[in-house]
Amino acid sequence: MLAVAGFLTIGIFLALVLSRRVSVLLALTLVPLLAAVVIGAGPRLGELVADGLSTVAPVAIMITFAVLYFSLMVDAGLFDPVVSRILRWAGGDPLKITVGTAVLTLLVALDGDGASTFLITVSALLPIYRRLGMRPLVLAGVVCLGAGVMNMVPWGGPTARAMAALGTDGAELFLPVLPAMLAGIAWVLVAAYLIGRAERRRIGVGAAPEVDRPRLDRPARIRFRLNAALTLLLVVALLTQLADLEVLFILAFLLALLINRPGWDAQRELFTRHGHNVVLVTTMIFAAGVFTGVLTGTGMIRAMAETLVAVVPSGASGALPAVSAVLGMPLSLVFTPDAYYFGVVPVLAETTAALGGDPLSVGRAAVLGQMTTGFPLSPLTASTFILLGMTGVDLGEHQRFIFKWAFGTTLVLSAVALLTGAL
Repeated sequence: MLAVAGFLTIGIFLALVLSRRVSVLLALTLVPLLAAVVIGAGPRLGELVADGLSTVAPVAIMITFAVLYFSLMVDAGLFDPVVSRILRWAGGDPLKITVGTAVLTLLVALDGDGASTFLITVSALLPIYRRLGMRPLVLAGVVCLGAGVMNMVPWGGPTARAMAALGTDGAELFLPVLPAMLAGIAWVLVAAYLIGRAERRRIGVGAAPEVDRPRLDRPARIRFRLNAALTLLLVVALLTQLADLEVLFILAFLLALLINRPGWDAQRELFTRHGHNVVLVTTMIFAAGVFTGVLTGTGMIRAMAETLVAVVPSGASGALPAVSAVLGMPLSLVFTPDAYYFGVVPVLAETTAALGGDPLSVGRAAVLGQMTTGFPLSPLTASTFILLGMTGVDLGEHQRFIFKWAFGTTLVLSAVALLTGAL
């Protein structure tokens, strides 16, 4: 009965999310709560929800301060000199402009937020593309590739969802796929070079665009250097797991406030401007805690996994993560990220564990494929339409142009993950 209830719960959840009849927030919370009442677990609801919320609390804290930190860095102009230097280096060469687009996207996307990445990079580069006669399609495609790979950072959407769904942390989930991520970054640069070379052949090399060189006074230069040093130290500390991710982001954010906005009025303005982004993300993480807490605590996930184990060959445990990684990118065109990470991944992970495999390898596979390379292509992701709306590119045209390059990213990531033992 538990297995049937579990499959029905996930099926109803997926149907509601994909049909957009209710919000993801309501689907993540009301569906499992009703299911728990139906199977007789109503008296334990408080305990189940509390267990689920305590599991995802560290992820929610990390996301909160990561968003605030990088939002503050963007407002402080940390990335402005990078934009100017890339444009001066590229001149009027479409190949260099395209590679520079990839480099800028990889840097700006450190905040793990696709929407802000699109806003910053497209705003900076679209006038240059138009002036040189380059296609906005190229801009949208290259930004898509760079943002996809950088979405793997532990404070990015896919990894945060995977950690919340599987109740793990960045050390266990992210560090094993770091070599694959580095290979993915290299692939993005190669893809940008090839795309840019084709664009250069199409239109030739034009006159170098004029680039504004803002002059900073001495206090502004000091703040910039402190911000750059702090961000570099933060990234090193995150990658080396010097402390828990949420602790590192809290400390870094407090230091950033002291450097850039020591007064309460300036801090309040920052919270007012970016607070809605924090609320949207953390609310979804806590809702996911309710979903996974109920399904795990009632035994539904285990029962579903045992049912799948009965029909899956015993030797398939090693293949499930690899298959999930390769198919993840095409599946992003069908599943929303919440539907996939909270409805599909836990069952696949439990099934893999029951077959003798590593359940976290399924989470890593999901990060490598489902929304990492697919999210800027999926019509089910709101940020996709920010990218397309700003560049004026049609969704179908965008998908046809960049799909093979994005799927290539998935294959590179999956191959390196297999070679390094992450899958």
